[in-house]
Amino acid sequence: MKKIIILIPVYNDWESLKKLINEINENIGVFNDFNFECIIINDASTNQLIDITKPSKFTSMEILNMKKNRGHARCNAFGIRHIFQNKEFDYLLLMDGDGEDRPIEIKNLIEKINENPDISVVAKRVKRSEGFLFQLLYQAHKLITFIFTGKNINFGNYCMLTKNDVGKLHSKASLWSSFSGSVKKYLKPINKINSIRGLRYFGQSHMSLFKLIIHSFSIIAVFKYQVFFRSTLMIIVFAYLSFFIGNVTIFLQILIIIFNLIIFLISKRELEKDLINSYNNLGEVKKITH
Repeated sequence: MKKIIILIPVYNDWESLKKLINEINENIGVFNDFNFECIIINDASTNQLIDITKPSKFTSMEILNMKKNRGHARCNAFGIRHIFQNKEFDYLLLMDGDGEDRPIEIKNLIEKINENPDISVVAKRVKRSEGFLFQLLYQAHKLITFIFTGKNINFGNYCMLTKNDVGKLHSKASLWSSFSGSVKKYLKPINKINSIRGLRYFGQSHMSLFKLIIHSFSIIAVFKYQVFFRSTLMIIVFAYLSFFIGNVTIFLQILIIIFNLIIFLISKRELEKDLINSYNNLGEVKKITH
């Protein structure tokens, strides 16, 4: 029987986690040919862990407690490496712990995997639940990403990875900064399902405008060499156009140079030693046995 490990990073939002795992349990009951395990990455939460019961469809469940807060992306990177090096599994399911990745879509991910067992599946966002301004800025992020990288990245963390693809990803330095960017860069081919971004179970979204900007730069930084090449071509074209248009192109050239400087600084975070040293932040491992 094949095994799926579900990886969920959490920071303080234990009520959402409790609701999430119960909804996951309701949606995986029809798949009798899979065993399901769940690993929670507790990102050094400051709120006390509430009592959580292992759902009936989970063969095991454990919480890895980080000593220091590392952030969502780095918890995913840590969890992916930890699972690949320490667990037996066939597939890895990544999802957020706040309800925005809807458990009902797990069925679609598994059905797609059953169609093509050797190809990972990502959840393509076809509809989002945020306000108009956020969605507008998100579309701008996708457009800028495409212009500078040539990549259309329309998915997030929600996905089902094969063990072979986890092996390709687990040691990549770029995983430290951006999961979706790393998947787009290193995994080919990948399948997709249509996915609706759900509403948080409790509270407001933690994705502020500033975090969206950092998120966008982090994805683009994964493709830094393509960015530098395309930027060079743009600067050459604008330099030629400056003879006809004037100072506007000089302003655009300066913006492109600043943009590349930011990408360079963010890409420096992609350090392999950070992934290795993250194991020093692993504290207590708590198994949920009931």
